[in-house]
Amino acid sequence: MTATRTVELEGHIIDSGMMGRCFGLIMDMDGSFEVEQFDIGRHKHEESYARLAVSADTEHDLRSILHELHQNGATLLDPSDATLEPAPEDQVVPTDFYSTTNHPTKVRVDDEWIPVDNIEMDCAVVVERGTRGDSNSASDDEDLRERGAVGPKAYTKVLNAVEEGDMIVTGEAGIRVEPPERPRGDEGGAFGFMQGGVSSERPSESLIAKVADAVEETKQEGGNVLAVCGPALIHSGAADDLARLVREGYVDAISAGNGFAVHDIERGLYGTSLGMDMETMEHPRKGHKHHIYTISEIIRAGGIEAAVEDGVITEGIMYECVENDAPYVLAGSIRDDGPLPDTITDAVEAQNAIREQARDADMVLMLATLLHSVAVGNCLPSTTRVVCVDINPSTVTQLLDRGSAQAIGMVSDIGTFVPMLADNLLDQ
Repeated sequence: MTATRTVELEGHIIDSGMMGRCFGLIMDMDGSFEVEQFDIGRHKHEESYARLAVSADTEHDLRSILHELHQNGATLLDPSDATLEPAPEDQVVPTDFYSTTNHPTKVRVDDEWIPVDNIEMDCAVVVERGTRGDSNSASDDEDLRERGAVGPKAYTKVLNAVEEGDMIVTGEAGIRVEPPERPRGDEGGAFGFMQGGVSSERPSESLIAKVADAVEETKQEGGNVLAVCGPALIHSGAADDLARLVREGYVDAISAGNGFAVHDIERGLYGTSLGMDMETMEHPRKGHKHHIYTISEIIRAGGIEAAVEDGVITEGIMYECVENDAPYVLAGSIRDDGPLPDTITDAVEAQNAIREQARDADMVLMLATLLHSVAVGNCLPSTTRVVCVDINPSTVTQLLDRGSAQAIGMVSDIGTFVPMLADNLLDQ
């Protein structure tokens, strides 16, 4: 017996590709559909609407199809409240829990759609129903409302943060996902060019100028720009320009690994990066030991900030971060030498630090690092603008494949990109 449910699509469903993706998903998963209503927006700012009867051979197959349709913005015609089940133990979620996308999401609780706070991919959704005053007094309720105690709220939790008794959203009912739509015409302002994709064919100079405009617009709107950096940025000679961007307030925070900070500081202490002289491109005697010597000096000083205060570090990106109160997160890995005292070596602690930093970012520049780009990308909502730059095309394609579909990928030498970006922003 065939199972059928009706779903709705609303918004710019044609030019955003939403309708085509949903049609394709249904057919790819051996389902079928009938378009019951289709209203086309005939002007630039008009939205379209489609209602589909989606069918599959079994209820199980239909639930799988509906799950994928939810991820792409379709909603059930007759939504019910979300199903909530308590977590049976710490770090254990109920079977069939709803795993989030990175798109803005709402859940239906007590016949009301409420937004899910701190949205990011691959999390559980926890719902708290809130409390009301015992006296049923309007003034009491208003006081509670001002303190955020009235009405339900929903937010994400990574699995290792789930606590026994947390009310977790399960199944597909009562969930609404809102994928961001591509800007039309001039609607996106300086961000209108950011429509995803990866290409080495795009003209670098004009694209970098547009990235600079996007950074400028972010700052004018009071937003934060996060730079996610790999050691190649230092090796390629772009450190001075990134330091300028931190000093002048165009980069508000840095996310990187132990190696990035070590080679930036090594360059200031010895003029080398991974033992190579940055001026002559030669390897001086004992140059291969410079990064270990650097780590030793920073440990001796008590950390990066203490080394700046003591005059051990007098230049570079990390110096500018300390001097200009630009926070940084250094997430460690199994291959780190040292590491620096500032490097977070606990993986879960590092994830949480990255997550907190990512929530403050309005625009992210991912610069020549695969692992850190994917790690930060996993923590970002799809509404955060992302530019990923790497000479290796697989870095930007893997970021997009992992779910950061809002990212624009640029296949370019980081030693060219960062100086040109700095010139566009600082030398106007």
